[in-house]
Amino acid sequence: MTSAETPFAVGFTLPDHTQLPESDGTFGKNFQEHPQSILLTDSIEPVLVQLHPDSQYCIGQDSGIYWRITEPPERGAEAPDWFYVPNVPPTLNGKVRRSYVLWQEYVAPLIVLEFVSGDGSQERDRTPITGKFWVYEQAIRVPFYGIYEVNLARVEVYQLINGRYHVMQPNERGHYPIEPLGVELGIWQGQYMNMELPWLRWWDHEGKLLLTGWERNQLAEERAERLAERLRAMGVNPDELT
Repeated sequence: MTSAETPFAVGFTLPDHTQLPESDGTFGKNFQEHPQSILLTDSIEPVLVQLHPDSQYCIGQDSGIYWRITEPPERGAEAPDWFYVPNVPPTLNGKVRRSYVLWQEYVAPLIVLEFVSGDGSQERDRTPITGKFWVYEQAIRVPFYGIYEVNLARVEVYQLINGRYHVMQPNERGHYPIEPLGVELGIWQGQYMNMELPWLRWWDHEGKLLLTGWERNQLAEERAERLAERLRAMGVNPDELT
Protein backbone atom coordinates (compact mmCIF):
# COMPACT_ATOMS: atom_id res chain seq x y z
CA MET A 1 0.00 0.00 0.00
CA THR A 2 1.45 3.40 -0.97
CA SER A 3 1.49 6.51 1.21
CA ALA A 4 -1.38 7.86 -0.91
CA GLU A 5 -3.48 4.84 0.03
CA THR A 6 -2.81 4.53 3.75
CA PRO A 7 -5.42 5.86 6.20
CA PHE A 8 -2.96 5.85 9.14
CA ALA A 9 -1.07 9.12 8.65
CA VAL A 10 -0.92 11.41 11.68
CA GLY A 11 -3.99 13.62 11.85
CA PHE A 12 -5.66 11.77 8.96
CA THR A 13 -9.46 11.77 9.04
CA LEU A 14 -11.37 9.26 6.95
CA PRO A 15 -13.69 11.04 4.47
CA ASP A 16 -17.40 10.32 4.46
CA HIS A 17 -19.90 10.09 1.59
CA THR A 18 -20.25 13.89 1.39
CA GLN A 19 -16.51 14.34 0.80
CA LEU A 20 -15.93 11.67 -1.83
CA PRO A 21 -16.62 11.99 -5.60
CA GLU A 22 -20.01 10.54 -6.54
CA SER A 23 -18.94 9.91 -10.15
CA ASP A 24 -15.80 9.24 -12.14
CA GLY A 25 -17.26 11.13 -15.10
CA THR A 26 -17.78 8.13 -17.36
CA PHE A 27 -20.86 7.64 -19.53
CA GLY A 28 -23.52 4.99 -18.93
CA LYS A 29 -23.02 1.85 -20.97
CA ASN A 30 -26.22 1.87 -23.03
CA PHE A 31 -29.86 2.90 -23.06
CA GLN A 32 -31.02 -0.35 -21.45
CA GLU A 33 -29.00 0.15 -18.28
CA HIS A 34 -31.25 2.78 -16.65
CA PRO A 35 -34.63 1.03 -17.17
CA GLN A 36 -33.03 -2.30 -16.23
CA SER A 37 -32.05 -0.89 -12.83
CA ILE A 38 -35.50 0.60 -12.29
CA LEU A 39 -37.13 -2.71 -13.20
CA LEU A 40 -35.07 -4.59 -10.62
CA THR A 41 -35.75 -2.05 -7.89
CA ASP A 42 -39.45 -1.58 -8.56
CA SER A 43 -40.30 -5.28 -8.67
CA ILE A 44 -38.38 -6.29 -5.54
CA GLU A 45 -39.63 -3.42 -3.38
CA PRO A 46 -42.59 -5.37 -1.87
CA VAL A 47 -40.17 -8.13 -0.83
CA LEU A 48 -37.83 -5.65 0.83
CA VAL A 49 -40.72 -3.95 2.63
CA GLN A 50 -41.63 -7.32 4.16
CA LEU A 51 -38.03 -8.13 5.05
CA HIS A 52 -37.41 -4.67 6.48
CA PRO A 53 -40.54 -3.33 8.23
CA ASP A 54 -38.22 -0.76 9.81
CA SER A 55 -37.16 0.43 6.29
CA GLN A 56 -33.50 -0.21 7.10
CA TYR A 57 -32.02 -1.01 3.71
CA CYS A 58 -30.66 0.80 0.68
CA ILE A 59 -30.29 0.18 -3.04
CA GLY A 60 -27.55 1.63 -5.20
CA GLN A 61 -27.72 2.05 -8.96
CA ASP A 62 -24.43 2.86 -10.69
CA SER A 63 -23.28 4.27 -7.34
CA GLY A 64 -19.79 4.07 -5.89
CA ILE A 65 -18.85 1.62 -3.14
CA TYR A 66 -15.71 3.00 -1.48
CA TRP A 67 -13.54 0.29 0.03
CA ARG A 68 -10.05 1.86 0.27
CA ILE A 69 -8.34 5.23 0.50
CA THR A 70 -6.55 6.25 -2.71
CA GLU A 71 -5.49 9.31 -4.66
CA PRO A 72 -7.51 10.21 -6.64
CA PRO A 73 -10.33 9.00 -4.34
CA GLU A 74 -12.45 7.41 -7.08
CA ARG A 75 -9.73 4.80 -7.68
CA GLY A 76 -10.74 3.33 -4.35
CA ALA A 77 -14.31 2.63 -5.41
CA GLU A 78 -16.30 0.24 -7.55
CA ALA A 79 -19.64 1.37 -9.00
CA PRO A 80 -21.91 -1.64 -9.63
CA ASP A 81 -24.88 -1.15 -11.90
CA TRP A 82 -27.19 -2.37 -9.12
CA PHE A 83 -26.68 -3.45 -5.52
CA TYR A 84 -28.67 -4.00 -2.33
CA VAL A 85 -27.47 -3.51 1.26
CA PRO A 86 -29.57 -4.87 4.14
CA ASN A 87 -29.89 -3.42 7.63
CA VAL A 88 -28.56 0.07 6.99
CA PRO A 89 -30.50 3.36 7.15
CA PRO A 90 -31.88 4.63 3.81
CA THR A 91 -30.31 8.06 4.44
CA LEU A 92 -27.43 9.37 6.55
CA ASN A 93 -28.19 12.24 8.90
CA GLY A 94 -31.18 13.11 6.75
CA LYS A 95 -29.10 13.26 3.54
CA VAL A 96 -29.23 11.01 0.48
CA ARG A 97 -26.01 9.08 0.07
CA ARG A 98 -23.61 10.37 -2.57
CA SER A 99 -21.88 6.98 -2.38
CA TYR A 100 -21.65 3.95 -0.11
CA VAL A 101 -18.60 4.09 2.14
CA LEU A 102 -17.60 0.80 3.77
CA TRP A 103 -15.39 2.32 6.46
CA GLN A 104 -18.35 4.49 7.47
CA GLU A 105 -21.06 1.80 7.50
CA TYR A 106 -19.22 -1.57 7.58
CA VAL A 107 -22.13 -3.63 6.15
CA ALA A 108 -21.31 -5.13 2.75
CA PRO A 109 -23.94 -5.37 -0.01
CA LEU A 110 -25.75 -8.71 -0.09
CA ILE A 111 -25.86 -8.76 -3.89
CA VAL A 112 -24.09 -6.84 -6.64
CA LEU A 113 -25.14 -6.91 -10.29
CA GLU A 114 -23.15 -5.76 -13.31
CA PHE A 115 -24.71 -5.24 -16.76
CA VAL A 116 -22.14 -6.13 -19.41
CA SER A 117 -22.21 -4.79 -22.96
CA GLY A 118 -18.76 -6.11 -23.92
CA ASP A 119 -17.09 -9.46 -23.33
CA GLY A 120 -17.25 -9.29 -19.52
CA SER A 121 -13.47 -9.41 -19.08
CA GLN A 122 -13.50 -6.41 -16.75
CA GLU A 123 -16.23 -7.91 -14.59
CA ARG A 124 -14.29 -11.20 -14.36
CA ASP A 125 -10.89 -9.60 -13.71
CA ARG A 126 -9.30 -11.38 -10.71
CA THR A 127 -6.20 -9.17 -10.55
CA PRO A 128 -5.52 -8.38 -6.86
CA ILE A 129 -6.48 -4.84 -5.80
CA THR A 130 -7.48 -3.62 -9.27
CA GLY A 131 -9.68 -6.41 -10.68
CA LYS A 132 -13.41 -5.94 -10.21
CA PHE A 133 -14.03 -9.65 -9.53
CA TRP A 134 -11.23 -9.66 -6.92
CA VAL A 135 -12.57 -6.54 -5.22
CA TYR A 136 -16.08 -7.95 -4.84
CA GLU A 137 -14.77 -11.34 -3.70
CA GLN A 138 -11.78 -10.48 -1.51
CA ALA A 139 -12.18 -6.85 -0.43
CA ILE A 140 -15.89 -6.03 -0.20
CA ARG A 141 -16.88 -9.71 0.19
CA VAL A 142 -20.27 -9.54 -1.48
CA PRO A 143 -22.19 -12.82 -0.88
CA PHE A 144 -23.80 -12.84 -4.37
CA TYR A 145 -22.32 -11.40 -7.56
CA GLY A 146 -24.22 -11.45 -10.85
CA ILE A 147 -22.87 -10.65 -14.31
CA TYR A 148 -25.64 -9.98 -16.83
CA GLU A 149 -24.35 -10.22 -20.38
CA VAL A 150 -26.89 -8.04 -22.16
CA ASN A 151 -26.05 -8.97 -25.75
CA LEU A 152 -26.15 -12.70 -24.97
CA ALA A 153 -29.23 -12.47 -22.73
CA ARG A 154 -27.35 -14.52 -20.15
CA VAL A 155 -26.64 -14.08 -16.45
CA GLU A 156 -23.84 -15.72 -14.51
CA VAL A 157 -24.17 -15.73 -10.71
CA TYR A 158 -21.46 -16.38 -8.13
CA GLN A 159 -21.89 -17.16 -4.44
CA LEU A 160 -19.24 -16.48 -1.82
CA ILE A 161 -18.47 -19.75 -0.04
CA ASN A 162 -15.55 -20.02 2.40
CA GLY A 163 -14.10 -16.77 1.12
CA ARG A 164 -14.15 -17.63 -2.60
CA TYR A 165 -16.68 -17.20 -5.39
CA HIS A 166 -18.26 -20.33 -6.81
CA VAL A 167 -20.42 -20.35 -9.95
CA MET A 168 -24.04 -21.11 -9.09
CA GLN A 169 -26.02 -23.60 -11.11
CA PRO A 170 -29.54 -22.61 -12.22
CA ASN A 171 -32.54 -24.46 -10.88
CA GLU A 172 -35.11 -26.32 -12.97
CA ARG A 173 -36.63 -22.98 -14.02
CA GLY A 174 -33.30 -21.63 -15.20
CA HIS A 175 -33.20 -19.21 -12.26
CA TYR A 176 -30.64 -18.57 -9.53
CA PRO A 177 -32.00 -18.67 -5.96
CA ILE A 178 -30.89 -15.79 -3.76
CA GLU A 179 -31.87 -17.51 -0.52
CA PRO A 180 -31.48 -14.61 1.97
CA LEU A 181 -34.02 -12.63 -0.09
CA GLY A 182 -36.31 -15.57 -0.81
CA VAL A 183 -36.22 -14.74 -4.53
CA GLU A 184 -34.79 -16.08 -7.77
CA LEU A 185 -32.89 -14.19 -10.45
CA GLY A 186 -33.20 -14.92 -14.16
CA ILE A 187 -33.90 -13.68 -17.68
CA TRP A 188 -37.39 -12.65 -18.82
CA GLN A 189 -38.28 -11.84 -22.44
CA GLY A 190 -40.91 -9.13 -22.77
CA GLN A 191 -41.72 -5.46 -23.03
CA TYR A 192 -40.73 -3.04 -20.31
CA MET A 193 -41.34 0.64 -20.84
CA ASN A 194 -41.26 0.84 -24.65
CA MET A 195 -38.61 -1.83 -25.35
CA GLU A 196 -39.14 -5.50 -26.19
CA LEU A 197 -35.96 -7.13 -24.87
CA PRO A 198 -34.62 -9.83 -22.59
CA TRP A 199 -34.53 -8.36 -19.07
CA LEU A 200 -32.96 -9.39 -15.81
CA ARG A 201 -35.82 -10.00 -13.36
CA TRP A 202 -36.86 -11.50 -10.02
CA TRP A 203 -39.19 -14.41 -9.27
CA ASP A 204 -40.38 -15.65 -5.89
CA HIS A 205 -39.21 -19.00 -4.51
CA GLU A 206 -42.16 -20.72 -6.21
CA GLY A 207 -41.28 -19.33 -9.62
CA LYS A 208 -43.88 -16.57 -9.75
CA LEU A 209 -42.67 -13.42 -11.50
CA LEU A 210 -42.36 -10.41 -9.21
CA LEU A 211 -44.35 -7.63 -10.84
CA THR A 212 -43.59 -3.94 -11.10
CA GLY A 213 -45.99 -1.38 -9.65
CA TRP A 214 -47.42 -0.71 -13.12
CA GLU A 215 -47.90 -4.44 -13.77
CA ARG A 216 -49.61 -4.87 -10.41
CA ASN A 217 -51.98 -1.98 -11.20
CA GLN A 218 -52.72 -3.42 -14.64
CA LEU A 219 -53.50 -6.81 -13.13
CA ALA A 220 -55.82 -5.24 -10.56
CA GLU A 221 -57.64 -3.30 -13.29
CA GLU A 222 -58.06 -6.44 -15.40
CA ARG A 223 -59.46 -8.36 -12.43
CA ALA A 224 -61.86 -5.51 -11.62
CA GLU A 225 -63.06 -5.43 -15.23
CA ARG A 226 -63.64 -9.21 -15.29
CA LEU A 227 -65.65 -8.92 -12.08
CA ALA A 228 -67.68 -6.06 -13.54
CA GLU A 229 -68.43 -8.15 -16.65
CA ARG A 230 -69.66 -11.05 -14.50
CA LEU A 231 -71.89 -8.68 -12.52
CA ARG A 232 -73.35 -7.23 -15.72
CA ALA A 233 -74.05 -10.77 -16.96
CA MET A 234 -76.03 -11.29 -13.75
CA GLY A 235 -78.03 -8.12 -14.38
CA VAL A 236 -76.14 -6.04 -11.81
CA ASN A 237 -74.77 -2.64 -12.74
CA PRO A 238 -71.33 -2.45 -11.02
CA ASP A 239 -71.36 1.35 -11.32
CA GLU A 240 -74.31 1.48 -8.95
CA LEU A 241 -72.61 -0.57 -6.22
CA THR A 242 -71.21 1.31 -3.27
